[in-house]
Amino acid sequence: MQRYTPLFLIAFVFSLVLLAGNTYLTGYADQTGAKTNKSITVYTTLPVEHVAILAEAYEKSHHVKVNFVPLTKEDLLSRIKTESTVPTGKTDLVLADKETLLQSAATHVFSPYESEQTDIISDKFKDQNGDWVGVWYDPIIFCANKDYLLTLPVIPNTWDALVALPNVRIGITDFFAADASANLLFTLIAEYDENKVFTFLNKLHPKVVQYSKYLSTPVRMAGMGEVDISIAVQSETIRYMNEGFPLTIIYPTDGTAYKLTGVGILKNAPQKAAAEQFMKWLTEDDVQFVLQQNKFFFVPTNQSTVAYKLFNGKNLTLFDNYSDLTLQQKQAVMDRWVKNIRLK
Repeated sequence: MQRYTPLFLIAFVFSLVLLAGNTYLTGYADQTGAKTNKSITVYTTLPVEHVAILAEAYEKSHHVKVNFVPLTKEDLLSRIKTESTVPTGKTDLVLADKETLLQSAATHVFSPYESEQTDIISDKFKDQNGDWVGVWYDPIIFCANKDYLLTLPVIPNTWDALVALPNVRIGITDFFAADASANLLFTLIAEYDENKVFTFLNKLHPKVVQYSKYLSTPVRMAGMGEVDISIAVQSETIRYMNEGFPLTIIYPTDGTAYKLTGVGILKNAPQKAAAEQFMKWLTEDDVQFVLQQNKFFFVPTNQSTVAYKLFNGKNLTLFDNYSDLTLQQKQAVMDRWVKNIRLK
């Protein structure tokens, strides 16, 4: 049987690689009495707990205060469109999910930026005109209970193989409950077609023990043996594995969805040079070290980083097609799922 070993101990190994350098820089800053004398403003759709960690770490290492403004996608798009009409704005960057970045770029609010770091990043993770670049992503994987896998003659490493398992108990986050889960549904439709996806979901439904409210719940259930395999985000799975839960990651060989986070500099950014430095930092190893220290485990898009080189899922197949469904079309898909599958 082929087993897939994930990022599991990367946080520990990665910390050994970077600890000396980070300790030295901190000590040097204290000795010189360096003070924060610059600030940048970043609109973001990321959770507050994520950006608070980034702001603290960047100010400590670069002495630049990062003022994050958490917004919904709709509010963010409205603000940058309104503020783009003045020569010098009050916001420097946007740090957000791919959908928000695509819609922002369509209004021509970004200033193209390229560097040695962004050049290394695969074209699938960045805008072709340089308007924005992806910095990390979180793939959907199969999170399997180790004891359950021992009972199987073959590891289920495709979507069809998963639903074909007899008597399997499956966990998944409700498509209405989290963006990452909804993104899986819409990406599957973009990759295949709606009817084929609903045929798959019909086969999946009788095996689902619970449509959870949180991304972490299916992972915990697999770790506790309450389900056999969960369809889950990798970041939560690694967090639970590092806490000792008996889990194994299986990467679907026929492809999977992923949630991409990226960044773009606004055309009228008041602190463009400082914004470029922050963008550069987001593509480097230090930011991954900070995230992993705080139990956030994402895959960096920059393949030259230590974090990526330690990632065992380098052959992970990601779906190429991106969902371009309108808000109304997405709602129609959700309504169809609820009516024909969820409430059956």
